[in-house]
Amino acid sequence: MIRILHRWPGLLALALVTILSLSGAALSVFPAVERITAPQVETGLTVATLADRIQVVYPGVEQIRRSPSGRITAYWFDQGAPGAAVIDPATGAGVASADPNQALRWLTNFHRSLFLGDGGRIAMAAGAAAMLVLSLSGAMLVARRAGGWRHWFASLRGPFAGRLHVEIARIAVIGLVLSSTTALWMTASTFDLLPDGSVLPADPTEVSGEIGFALDQMATLLQAPVAELRELSFPYPGDATDVFTLKTDRGTGYLDQGTGALVAWADLTGWERVSETIYMLHTGQGAATLGLVLGMMALGVPAMGVTGVLIWLAGRRGRPRIRGNQPAGRAETIILVGSEGGSTWGFAATLHAALTAAGQGVHVGPMSGFAPERYARAERIILLAATYGDGAAPSSAKGFLDRLNASAPVPDIQMAVLGFGDRSFPAYCAFANAVAAAAQAKGWAELMPLDTIDRQSPQDFARWGRALGEALSISLELFHQPVSPRTETLNLVSRRNYGAEMQAGAAILRFALPRATPWQRLTGTGFARFQAGDLIGVLPQGSPVPRLYSLASGRRDGFVEIVVRKHPGGLASGQLTALEPGDTVRAFLRRNPGFHAGRGRTPLILIGAGTGIGPLAGFIRGNARHRPVHLFFGMRHADSDFFYGEEMAGWQAEGRLTRLVTAVSRGTLPHYVQDALRGEATEVARLLRNGARVMVCGGRDMAMGVTDALAEILSPFGLTPAVLKAEGRYVEDVY
Repeated sequence: MIRILHRWPGLLALALVTILSLSGAALSVFPAVERITAPQVETGLTVATLADRIQVVYPGVEQIRRSPSGRITAYWFDQGAPGAAVIDPATGAGVASADPNQALRWLTNFHRSLFLGDGGRIAMAAGAAAMLVLSLSGAMLVARRAGGWRHWFASLRGPFAGRLHVEIARIAVIGLVLSSTTALWMTASTFDLLPDGSVLPADPTEVSGEIGFALDQMATLLQAPVAELRELSFPYPGDATDVFTLKTDRGTGYLDQGTGALVAWADLTGWERVSETIYMLHTGQGAATLGLVLGMMALGVPAMGVTGVLIWLAGRRGRPRIRGNQPAGRAETIILVGSEGGSTWGFAATLHAALTAAGQGVHVGPMSGFAPERYARAERIILLAATYGDGAAPSSAKGFLDRLNASAPVPDIQMAVLGFGDRSFPAYCAFANAVAAAAQAKGWAELMPLDTIDRQSPQDFARWGRALGEALSISLELFHQPVSPRTETLNLVSRRNYGAEMQAGAAILRFALPRATPWQRLTGTGFARFQAGDLIGVLPQGSPVPRLYSLASGRRDGFVEIVVRKHPGGLASGQLTALEPGDTVRAFLRRNPGFHAGRGRTPLILIGAGTGIGPLAGFIRGNARHRPVHLFFGMRHADSDFFYGEEMAGWQAEGRLTRLVTAVSRGTLPHYVQDALRGEATEVARLLRNGARVMVCGGRDMAMGVTDALAEILSPFGLTPAVLKAEGRYVEDVY
């Protein structure tokens, strides 16, 4: 519901809120410019002294005004001709024209009403209301994605457009809520929908009937600092019954022009102070710095609008369109999906279609939207949960465990958990296991025991579907056809062969960079934007399941490069290692932001073995800023398996690689990369104690050995690999 509330006002009112934000940002500059250019007022200057100085220069002065920025303007008549000027308070003389700024006037009218009168004001108020809805619903979505309000600034992962959208929202949301709320208040005030609340002093009934009392002798003016002045109006010439009208930040008063006495006074009411504060917050008048800050926040709206549209389009492409998806409050079966790359949504669509055909009312949504209080008619909840990285929640399940643990009381709804993963990874279905354990500990009734799907197997899914049908006492056959991702053709331009001695072919394959369309450049899709450490997926002939390979290059390198070793019986590796220059392969790009080197100056300890050198070599190649990088590389044979051996010396000479330590496992004295770490224990401990970051890429057994070695090295210092992982200083890409 929150996502819908956020999406549709944003899409429908995008043009209007963009106009509001851009014009508002432009208007925020004027108070700051006025504040900077306004002549400065000397400390302790009183209204009496200022008025006397101005009256000496302009004997016919009728009014003196001080704007919230501090600029003082005087208005007078000279021989029947009106005049006005910005005043230098030190002399009382005019120093600049008081004519209104035409650009400011134009922008103000455009911002308020689009030059359409009351109809335009109503339209812009609707835009402000849409911005308020977007800001509040967006804040709730950010908190949900981050895993709760306490994790507001938690690190993000996922496509660039989504991360940029959230990063801007985190900073700008307070300003946008403030600007939109104050805009609605001011519109309501304009249309007299709010009480006036102002109180003027009672008209003076007794005045001296005299004129000519010296301004610099009036006690009230002598006690009023110019810093509090808003307006001083002079009596009408020759009218002895008229009075001086003084308006300050404290209130309004009338002064007898013959005696200087204060004959009436009214303090500002609380309502007036609230109204003036709201005016100040919205316009920046009187708070120029705040106005500039709010203006900068408003500039985030167009960027969020563009990225929001891209997120919406990507969501429509990434999730299958589920026909007949019932509202959560009317469905008997709730299917919640935890997915990182989008493939699990396809299984959810297949399950939804089968259950709907069996007469069930079914709702499909993300696990991040888990809300038991909304499931009024639900009899069961089925969780399809993939795992991200080392057992973490995927993007569409962010915050699910917190909501599950916070739900109370537990409703009378059965729950089933189905995990999706790859058995070759050490954290196979770890998140699904964590969900099942948390549900059991919380007391949720179990519909079915935890089950798993390996490598998106349609056969596993069909088997599980039959078991689900038995649990529901219905016939249920799940025929899932994986949707092939959109691929692009990669043309192999060169290959370097390795591993000849082991008769296990390996190669560094370099493909030409596909030409990106303008749309791909704008949206970052396809191969328009990628970094070393991201993944390419290859669909081998004879299999619907893609194989993923870590990239050893970034977009700026101008090519797509991977390191591949042929595995016995491996479909994708066999086909890739058989490629010759000029051959092509169909592939797609998948982001892997959790395994990027980043742009900081923090030293890196890169640890890899075999083909795991791929992304690590990419990090080194891209290290143009000479960040300290220490590489520990394990290989089988130095003369046949030293990937990128030709480049290493050059990278060291260029300052891209600080130190190289190698380990050869098939020599006379087998030496593994974890042994190399132990041999450099003192230096490794020093680097890690000083904040270095560890990045490991390679086989599962190697990664486990590295973890054990680092645990030994760090033990005397009270550090562990687990602590480093929790701090984001230990990341792995293992297979």
